Amino acid sequence: MKCITSVALLSTLLSLGTACSTESNFVVTFYGYPDNSPPGPGTAHNCGGRNYIAGGTGTYSNPLTMATAPGEFNVCEIIYLPLLTKYVRYEDDCAQCITDHNNGQNHIDIWTGSSTVNGGQNQINCEDNLTLGGKYSIVRNPPTNYGVNTAPLFVAPNTCNTQDVYPSNPAHC
Repeated sequence: MKCITSVALLSTLLSLGTACSTESNFVVTFYGYPDNSPPGPGTAHNCGGRNYIAGGTGTYSNPLTMATAPGEFNVCEIIYLPLLTKYVRYEDDCAQCITDHNNGQNHIDIWTGSSTVNGGQNQINCEDNLTLGGKYSIVRNPPTNYGVNTAPLFVAPNTCNTQDVYPSNPAHC
């Protein structure tokens, strides 16, 4: 009986650790091929078989690459970002995110554009236009069935989908 009770308790505790939760006050910025360090699609972590290459469409099965500070999320963790109605995954590190994290500010940087085409200054301008300022909420351990907008944020040479940013979308489990 003790064994069954212990297993039931452990199962309950494990399910609590993976429950959906919302967190707020994240700075959200954008990066891509031209302003990655070094320039290109390389990432710091190999997640989902991408072979250290940024990308994704924003679905749960193909999340968009996210950069942040080590320790902000688990490597390869998928979160849902209501601001974009996209799933994103921690696959890369971000220098400004590290500085902000060390100063108590949550910061995530979202991949824009192609993993093969450098959008140059047009892409950087798009990233600036997508960055609205303010603080936004995220959903950790999200369900896999949230609605998503798979439209790319930037398409070279000069398509910037600023209409696909939803600053008033609430985060909820």
